[in-house]
Amino acid sequence: QVQLVESGGGLVQSGGSLRLSCAASGRTFGSYAMGWFRQAPGKEREFVAAISWSGGTIRYADSVKGRFTISRDNAKNTMYLQMNSLKPEDTAVYYCAGRTSKWVGDSFDYWGQGTQVTVSS
Repeated sequence: QVQLVESGGGLVQSGGSLRLSCAASGRTFGSYAMGWFRQAPGKEREFVAAISWSGGTIRYADSVKGRFTISRDNAKNTMYLQMNSLKPEDTAVYYCAGRTSKWVGDSFDYWGQGTQVTVSS
């Protein structure tokens, strides 16, 4: 069982930056592909970014390409999401997710509780 805990959310002005962190328990973090998702009020949860076990494969949603950067530090059991040039439409609860595979894919097996990101205009 893997437990995921997000941190780093908050309130930021449009154009600002935030860095989210996802701390994972267990010694298998380095074997898992990881991802970030978000859910805005009244909307379905959507994919944001994903990263393979080594960081060699990375995927982004079109809406965040060029603004967000996903990364991981397997020695620290932590994944990050650097968010720059934030827009009000980025406002959402951001979730960390892990899958029991080394490779990026569509399904995820573990989820964090989420951290709120609010971007004011």
